[in-house]
Amino acid sequence: MATTHYRSCTLCEATCGVAIEVEGDRVVAVRGDDDDPFSRGYICPKATALADLHHDPDRLRRPLVREGASWREAAWDEAFELVVRRLREVRAAHGPNALAVYQGNPTVHNLGLLMHGQVFLRKLGTRNAYSATSVDQLPHMLAALMMFGDQLLMPVPDLDRTDHLIILGGNPLVSNGSIMTAPDVKGRLKALRARGGTVTVIDPRRTETAVVADRHLFIRPGTDAAFLLSLLHVLFAEGLVRPGRLASFTDGLDELAAIVAAYPPERTAPATAIAPDDVRALARAFAAAPRAACYGRLGMCTQELGGLSAWLCYAVNVVTGRLDAPGGIMFTTPAVDLLPLARRLGFDGGHARWTSRVRELPEFGGELPLAALAEEIATPGPGQVRALVTSAGNPVLSAPGGGRLEALLPGLDFMVSVDPYLNETTRFAHVILPPTSPLEHAHYDLAFAGFSVRNVAKYSPPVFERGPDQRHDWEIYAELAARWFVPGSAPGLLGPLGALVARAARATTLGVTPEMVLELGLRAGPHGLRKGKDGLSLARLRANPHGVDLGPLEPRLPGRLGTRDRRIALVPAIYRADLPRLDAHLAAAAARAGGDGLVLIGRRHLRSNNSWLHNSERLVKGKPRCTLLLHPRDAAARGIASGDAVRLASRAGEVVVPAEVSDEIMAGVVSLPHGWGHGRPGTRTQVASAHAGASVNDVTLPELVDLLSGTAALSGVEVTVERVS
Repeated sequence: MATTHYRSCTLCEATCGVAIEVEGDRVVAVRGDDDDPFSRGYICPKATALADLHHDPDRLRRPLVREGASWREAAWDEAFELVVRRLREVRAAHGPNALAVYQGNPTVHNLGLLMHGQVFLRKLGTRNAYSATSVDQLPHMLAALMMFGDQLLMPVPDLDRTDHLIILGGNPLVSNGSIMTAPDVKGRLKALRARGGTVTVIDPRRTETAVVADRHLFIRPGTDAAFLLSLLHVLFAEGLVRPGRLASFTDGLDELAAIVAAYPPERTAPATAIAPDDVRALARAFAAAPRAACYGRLGMCTQELGGLSAWLCYAVNVVTGRLDAPGGIMFTTPAVDLLPLARRLGFDGGHARWTSRVRELPEFGGELPLAALAEEIATPGPGQVRALVTSAGNPVLSAPGGGRLEALLPGLDFMVSVDPYLNETTRFAHVILPPTSPLEHAHYDLAFAGFSVRNVAKYSPPVFERGPDQRHDWEIYAELAARWFVPGSAPGLLGPLGALVARAARATTLGVTPEMVLELGLRAGPHGLRKGKDGLSLARLRANPHGVDLGPLEPRLPGRLGTRDRRIALVPAIYRADLPRLDAHLAAAAARAGGDGLVLIGRRHLRSNNSWLHNSERLVKGKPRCTLLLHPRDAAARGIASGDAVRLASRAGEVVVPAEVSDEIMAGVVSLPHGWGHGRPGTRTQVASAHAGASVNDVTLPELVDLLSGTAALSGVEVTVERVS
C-alpha cells in the first residue's frame, strides 16, 4: 500500500513542495504538492531526481579508503580515525594553513551541513577556506555588507507585487530564482504582466526568461556596471531620483550624483552595445512605475566588474525608493533569523582582513576566493596547502581553470571528501565519507527562507530511515568535531581513558541534533514565542506538513540594518576607489567592439543544477545540451554549422563540443553550459559518464577575477572557436 510524504524539494533554490508516494522501500511517484502554500503544486523536471538520487546504484553508502590505485570499503570508525590522524599530522608538520577546506553549493540546501558542518569546517583554524560563494553570489554579499551592514542582508524582488521588473544576467525561468526563492517564476511573471506590469531582461543571450519578457536588450558581457552607471545618470539628470523615506537614513546621495554625472549613455554605449535612447527609456519607465524592482544575478556577478555591478544594482533601487518598499526589493522576515545564527556558526562578516598567500586576493567572510586554490596548492613555502577537505562539492568541474586543479590534487599529502559519489574531484581523495540521501534526513530550508519572495516555513521529516551502517552529514561532522577538538577523544590515543573521553565527546556533539537547534531558532525568531500561543515551533510545523504561510514581505528598515549608525551607506569607499578600473575596461570594451573576437559566457538548463544531477537518466536523456551557442554571423565566418564539432580554446585550455548556431546569442559572444565534463577516468557515475559533455571551466581562467571581491570572472573570457574536421 502506497503512503504519501510531503516535503520541500532540495534540488534548487525554489524549495517547491512535493508529494512523494512510497511503496515499501521504493519511491513510485513524485508530484507537486497542491496544498503547499508557496509553490501551489508547481514543480520543475528536477524534482523527479529526488527518487533517482535515493535509488542510484552508484551512490556510496559506506566509507571508501584508497589503497594505491584501488578502493576498499571501510568501517566508519576506521575511516574517522584515519581522517583525523592524517589531518593532525599535516597540521603538526606544516601549520594550520596547510589544511584547506572547500564547501560546495549543496551546503545551503542541507540543514545538517549548515549547522554541524560549520562546527568542524569553519573552526579548523585555517585561512585556506574556500566555497562556491566566490564563483557565484559573492558580489551581492559584499554589497550587502558594505551598504546594509551584514553579508546576509541581500534584498529580493517582491515579485508578487511589483509592476516593473528589470533582470540583469539572470534567467529565473531556468534557475527557478537565485538569491530569490520563488517557485513557478513563469507563473509569477505571467501574473505580473496580466496586472499590467512590465518585464525587461538585459542579457547577452535571449534566455528563456527573455522570451516571455516584454523587452530584451542585448548587452556585451562584463559591461553591466557601465550600463547601470548610465541608468543612474539618467535618473539623476532628469530629476527622477525619489528615495522617499529612505532619504532620512541614507548617506551619499549627492556623492553618487557626482559620480554618475561622468557616465552618460553616449559614453557607455560603445562598450555595452545598448543604445542611449534605450537606456533613457528604461530609466524613465522604471521611475514612473508605481512599484518596481531591479534584480541582477549570476551573469552580473561572475565578471571582472562584478563587485561594482552588484553595488550599482542596489543603488538603482535605493535612489528610486524601491528598497524596502512593497513591490520593490525587500528583506524577508524568516522564521529563523539567519543573522545571529550565522555569526554563531562562523559566517562572520568581514572583507580583506587578510589576503591569499600567492596573489594577495581578498578574504571575505572568513573565506578566500576559489580562484586562488590551485596556486595555493602549487606554490611552495610556508602556508602551502598540503591537505584538503571537500564537502558536497566538485571543484574540478566548478573552479575556474579546473584542469589545473585536477592535475594538482593527486600531489596532496592527504585529501578527504564528504560526498555520496566517486566523482571528478573525490576520485583523488584518500578517504570518502558518504552521507545519506536527501530523502533519508530531515529538512528545513534555513538559508533559502532568508531570501524568499514570501515568508514561509516548512519542516520535512525523513521519508526513509537511514540504515544502521549509514551516517547523516551532521553525524559525520559531529563525529569529526568530537575527535578533532576534544583532547584524547580518538579511542586509540589513551587506551581506556581515550575511549571514555571519546564516548563523552560523541554523546555531547551527536546529542545536539539539527532539530534541537531549529527548535530554539524558531522559538526565538520573529514568528516564535513573541507571538504567544500562536507562535511558531517545530511541533506546529510537524502538524502542518504542507508548510505554514507567514505572509508577504514587509518593510524592515532602518531597524534591520546592521551598520553601526543604522544608516544605508550608498557610496562605500571601496566602490569609489574601483571606478578607475571600470574606466579602463570601458575603453578596452569599446576598442574591441566591431571586431571578430569572441568572448565566452555560461548558461544553465532547467534539468541541471551545476554538476549534481547528471547521473539521473531521465534528466540527461534527449538531445545533447552541452553545446556551444554561436551567432550565425560568427558561425558563417568560421565555416561552422549546427552539429559540427568545434574546438573552443583559451589561454587555460581547450575542449571539443558540438556547435549550435542560433540568433538567441548576440554576435561576438559564445555560450557553453557549466557543470559538465564527466568524461574523466576513475569515476563511478555511469549515466553521467555516458553523457559526459565538456567542462566550461577547462577554458576559464583562474587569474581572471573581480579584484574588488575576488569573485571568479567566468563571463567575458576571450576565446577562439574553430571547426574540427
